[in-house]
Amino acid sequence: MAPLVFILFLFFFSTASADSNIASDFSPLFIIYKDGHIKRLLGNEFIPPSLDPKTNVESRDIVYSSIYNLSSRIYMISKPEKTIKEKLPLLVYFHGGGFVIQSPFSYGYHNHLNNLVSEAKIIAVSVQYRRAPENPVTRAFEDSWTALKWIASHAKGKGPENLLNSYADFHKGKGPLLFEGEAIHLSANQTYL
Repeated sequence: MAPLVFILFLFFFSTASADSNIASDFSPLFIIYKDGHIKRLLGNEFIPPSLDPKTNVESRDIVYSSIYNLSSRIYMISKPEKTIKEKLPLLVYFHGGGFVIQSPFSYGYHNHLNNLVSEAKIIAVSVQYRRAPENPVTRAFEDSWTALKWIASHAKGKGPENLLNSYADFHKGKGPLLFEGEAIHLSANQTYL
Protein backbone atom coordinates (compact mmCIF):
# COMPACT_ATOMS: atom_id res chain seq x y z
CA MET A 1 0.00 0.00 0.00
CA ALA A 2 2.78 2.46 0.88
CA PRO A 3 4.40 2.37 -2.60
CA LEU A 4 1.01 2.94 -4.27
CA VAL A 5 0.26 5.95 -2.07
CA PHE A 6 3.75 7.28 -2.79
CA ILE A 7 3.29 6.94 -6.57
CA LEU A 8 -0.19 8.53 -6.47
CA PHE A 9 1.19 11.41 -4.39
CA LEU A 10 3.91 11.97 -6.97
CA PHE A 11 1.42 11.80 -9.85
CA PHE A 12 -0.88 14.44 -8.41
CA PHE A 13 1.80 16.75 -7.08
CA SER A 14 4.36 16.61 -9.88
CA THR A 15 5.37 20.07 -11.01
CA ALA A 16 5.17 21.44 -14.51
CA SER A 17 8.48 22.36 -16.08
CA ALA A 18 9.58 25.02 -18.57
CA ASP A 19 11.92 22.46 -20.17
CA SER A 20 10.06 21.03 -23.17
CA ASN A 21 12.08 17.78 -22.92
CA ILE A 22 10.60 16.94 -19.51
CA ALA A 23 7.50 14.73 -19.44
CA SER A 24 7.06 14.73 -15.62
CA ASP A 25 9.02 16.50 -12.91
CA PHE A 26 8.84 14.79 -9.53
CA SER A 27 11.52 16.94 -7.91
CA PRO A 28 13.20 16.49 -5.52
CA LEU A 29 12.97 12.75 -6.22
CA PHE A 30 13.26 12.24 -9.99
CA ILE A 31 12.48 13.66 -13.44
CA ILE A 32 11.09 11.68 -16.39
CA TYR A 33 12.02 12.93 -19.85
CA LYS A 34 9.95 12.58 -23.01
CA ASP A 35 12.52 10.26 -24.57
CA GLY A 36 11.83 7.82 -21.71
CA HIS A 37 14.97 8.19 -19.61
CA ILE A 38 14.83 9.11 -15.95
CA LYS A 39 17.09 11.30 -13.86
CA ARG A 40 17.06 10.26 -10.22
CA LEU A 41 17.76 13.18 -7.91
CA LEU A 42 17.79 11.17 -4.67
CA GLY A 43 19.37 7.87 -3.70
CA ASN A 44 21.97 7.78 -6.46
CA GLU A 45 25.00 7.32 -4.27
CA PHE A 46 26.82 4.01 -4.41
CA ILE A 47 28.46 2.98 -1.15
CA PRO A 48 30.96 0.22 -1.94
CA PRO A 49 30.95 -2.98 0.11
CA SER A 50 33.40 -2.69 2.96
CA LEU A 51 34.32 -3.44 6.55
CA ASP A 52 32.56 -0.98 8.85
CA PRO A 53 34.99 -0.36 11.73
CA LYS A 54 32.24 0.94 14.06
CA THR A 55 30.12 -2.22 13.85
CA ASN A 56 32.72 -4.80 12.74
CA VAL A 57 30.30 -5.81 9.96
CA GLU A 58 31.67 -6.67 6.56
CA SER A 59 29.64 -6.44 3.37
CA ARG A 60 30.16 -7.77 -0.12
CA ASP A 61 28.21 -7.85 -3.35
CA ILE A 62 27.24 -11.11 -5.04
CA VAL A 63 25.53 -11.37 -8.43
CA TYR A 64 22.33 -13.40 -8.15
CA SER A 65 21.07 -12.75 -11.70
CA SER A 66 23.69 -12.55 -14.41
CA ILE A 67 20.96 -12.09 -17.04
CA TYR A 68 19.99 -8.69 -15.60
CA ASN A 69 23.26 -7.98 -13.76
CA LEU A 70 21.53 -7.83 -10.37
CA SER A 71 23.38 -8.20 -7.09
CA SER A 72 22.63 -8.78 -3.46
CA ARG A 73 24.72 -7.24 -0.74
CA ILE A 74 25.55 -9.66 2.07
CA TYR A 75 26.25 -8.28 5.56
CA MET A 76 27.93 -10.35 8.24
CA ILE A 77 30.17 -9.99 11.27
CA SER A 78 33.80 -9.81 10.13
CA LYS A 79 35.90 -12.96 10.43
CA PRO A 80 32.97 -15.24 11.29
CA GLU A 81 35.19 -18.30 11.57
CA LYS A 82 36.68 -16.76 14.75
CA THR A 83 33.53 -15.40 16.38
CA ILE A 84 30.51 -17.49 15.31
CA LYS A 85 29.92 -20.77 17.08
CA GLU A 86 26.48 -21.59 15.63
CA LYS A 87 24.52 -20.61 12.55
CA LEU A 88 22.81 -17.21 12.56
CA PRO A 89 19.30 -16.09 11.59
CA LEU A 90 19.09 -14.78 8.02
CA LEU A 91 17.35 -11.51 7.15
CA VAL A 92 16.35 -10.84 3.54
CA TYR A 93 15.97 -7.08 3.10
CA PHE A 94 14.08 -5.30 0.31
CA HIS A 95 14.99 -1.62 0.17
CA GLY A 96 12.38 1.14 -0.03
CA GLY A 97 12.03 3.99 -2.47
CA GLY A 98 8.64 3.35 -4.06
CA PHE A 99 10.22 1.02 -6.63
CA VAL A 100 11.77 4.12 -8.25
CA ILE A 101 14.60 5.52 -6.12
CA GLN A 102 17.29 4.11 -3.79
CA SER A 103 19.10 0.77 -3.95
CA PRO A 104 20.78 -1.72 -1.59
CA PHE A 105 23.93 0.33 -2.16
CA SER A 106 22.45 3.63 -0.92
CA TYR A 107 24.01 5.25 2.12
CA GLY A 108 21.02 4.97 4.46
CA TYR A 109 20.31 1.29 3.81
CA HIS A 110 23.99 0.35 3.94
CA ASN A 111 24.42 1.97 7.36
CA HIS A 112 21.09 0.64 8.66
CA LEU A 113 22.04 -2.94 7.80
CA ASN A 114 25.56 -2.60 9.26
CA ASN A 115 23.98 -1.54 12.57
CA LEU A 116 21.18 -4.11 12.44
CA VAL A 117 23.53 -7.03 11.72
CA SER A 118 25.85 -5.97 14.52
CA GLU A 119 23.12 -5.50 17.13
CA ALA A 120 20.89 -8.46 16.21
CA LYS A 121 23.72 -10.93 15.50
CA ILE A 122 22.28 -11.96 12.14
CA ILE A 123 23.29 -12.26 8.50
CA ALA A 124 21.50 -9.91 6.08
CA VAL A 125 21.05 -10.12 2.33
CA SER A 126 19.88 -6.85 0.75
CA VAL A 127 18.28 -7.43 -2.65
CA GLN A 128 18.72 -5.25 -5.74
CA TYR A 129 15.84 -5.16 -8.21
CA ARG A 130 15.07 -3.36 -11.45
CA ARG A 131 13.30 -0.08 -10.80
CA ALA A 132 10.42 1.78 -12.41
CA PRO A 133 9.70 3.64 -14.58
CA GLU A 134 12.32 2.14 -16.93
CA ASN A 135 10.85 -1.24 -16.03
CA PRO A 136 7.29 -2.20 -15.11
CA VAL A 137 6.83 -2.40 -11.34
CA THR A 138 6.23 -6.14 -11.72
CA ARG A 139 9.93 -6.54 -12.61
CA ALA A 140 10.82 -5.67 -8.99
CA PHE A 141 8.64 -8.56 -7.80
CA GLU A 142 10.08 -10.95 -10.38
CA ASP A 143 13.64 -9.97 -9.43
CA SER A 144 12.85 -10.34 -5.72
CA TRP A 145 11.45 -13.82 -6.37
CA THR A 146 14.59 -14.74 -8.34
CA ALA A 147 16.71 -13.50 -5.43
CA LEU A 148 14.67 -15.54 -2.94
CA LYS A 149 15.16 -18.68 -5.03
CA TRP A 150 18.92 -17.93 -5.21
CA ILE A 151 19.02 -17.51 -1.41
CA ALA A 152 16.97 -20.70 -0.88
CA SER A 153 19.48 -22.64 -2.98
CA HIS A 154 21.78 -22.37 0.06
CA ALA A 155 19.36 -24.06 2.49
CA LYS A 156 21.07 -27.45 2.22
CA GLY A 157 24.57 -25.95 2.29
CA LYS A 158 25.17 -26.38 -1.43
CA GLY A 159 24.52 -22.87 -2.84
CA PRO A 160 27.07 -20.77 -4.71
CA GLU A 161 27.85 -18.42 -1.76
CA ASN A 162 29.93 -20.07 0.95
CA LEU A 163 29.04 -17.53 3.67
CA LEU A 164 25.36 -18.45 3.40
CA ASN A 165 26.14 -22.17 3.22
CA SER A 166 28.32 -22.05 6.33
CA TYR A 167 26.72 -19.46 8.60
CA ALA A 168 23.02 -18.90 7.74
CA ASP A 169 20.39 -20.86 9.67
CA PHE A 170 17.61 -21.68 7.19
CA HIS A 171 15.76 -23.95 9.59
CA LYS A 172 13.37 -23.23 12.42
CA GLY A 173 15.89 -24.18 15.12
CA LYS A 174 18.00 -21.28 16.30
CA GLY A 175 17.08 -18.71 13.68
CA PRO A 176 14.17 -18.43 11.28
CA LEU A 177 14.38 -16.83 7.86
CA LEU A 178 13.18 -13.23 8.19
CA PHE A 179 12.04 -10.69 5.60
CA GLU A 180 12.06 -6.91 5.96
CA GLY A 181 11.08 -4.04 3.73
CA GLU A 182 8.90 -0.94 3.72
CA ALA A 183 5.61 -2.54 2.73
CA ILE A 184 5.66 -6.01 4.28
CA HIS A 185 7.25 -7.80 7.22
CA LEU A 186 7.26 -11.59 7.36
CA SER A 187 8.68 -14.10 9.77
CA ALA A 188 8.28 -17.83 10.14
CA ASN A 189 5.27 -17.47 12.43
CA GLN A 190 3.58 -14.12 11.63
CA THR A 191 2.52 -11.90 8.77
CA TYR A 192 2.09 -8.13 9.04
CA LEU A 193 0.64 -6.08 6.19
